[in-house]
Amino acid sequence: MAAEQRSSDAASAQPKRDRPREAQSTSVPEWDQKEMPFTEHLRELRNRMVICLVTVGALAALLFWPSQYVIPWMTHLYFPNIRLHAFGPAEVIIVEFKFSIYAALVLGLPVILYQIWMFIVPAFHPRTRRMVYAYVTPSLILGIAGIAFAHFLVIPKVTAALLMITNQVAEQTFGIESTMNLILILLLAFALVFQTPVVMVLLARIGVINVGMLRKYRRYAAFGILCAGGILAPDASPTTMLLIAAPMYVLYELSIWVIVLLEKSWKREAAFA
Repeated sequence: MAAEQRSSDAASAQPKRDRPREAQSTSVPEWDQKEMPFTEHLRELRNRMVICLVTVGALAALLFWPSQYVIPWMTHLYFPNIRLHAFGPAEVIIVEFKFSIYAALVLGLPVILYQIWMFIVPAFHPRTRRMVYAYVTPSLILGIAGIAFAHFLVIPKVTAALLMITNQVAEQTFGIESTMNLILILLLAFALVFQTPVVMVLLARIGVINVGMLRKYRRYAAFGILCAGGILAPDASPTTMLLIAAPMYVLYELSIWVIVLLEKSWKREAAFA
């Protein structure tokens, strides 16, 4: 009789011991690692590219009409007292179209980075997938900061240096297309350069790079950044070169410290996983 009671108590206690394990296993999202056929990867890549193209196209369509007012304001802002010329009947339309595309790329950059990330992230744990949402807002803020840096510091210095060189050799007769190309390329370049922390944190999160690697190759990165600043400086002056290279290196160092702070939380998440 007592043996039967002990066996029944053991049988009733067994589900109680197993129940927390079941609840714990159901609280953690499953990691589906089943392989996809190559055609499925191509189909997903196509869908991601379509989303990026639709986003850029929709933003460009919305920005095309305001471009006729923004372009004269920008040219007067960066090239005051200079009248720009159109050397063809369709040149102004082409410039407005380019302006719309470049501006759409900058504004749509968070969506583009998000789609790239979501294409490669299925190979990683669901906890890693959820953290992508935290990078959308910093990406947009950094893009705006890059445009502001180019607007207030880089472009005025570059245009002043180029005008001084031009006045020493020739008479000023600028075309609207080439002038706007210079302005838009500089704005877009700095919007992309200021994405360095976001890109490096994402690479560190998926294990491609780490703090030790970034610190080890710091000198090589600084040398490469200086070379890039010298190549990208249109007037080849040290001031312009430093204006271009300095934010790139500051962002490199900032990325290292951000990764140092985030790696602690990543290790805690891995410990509780």
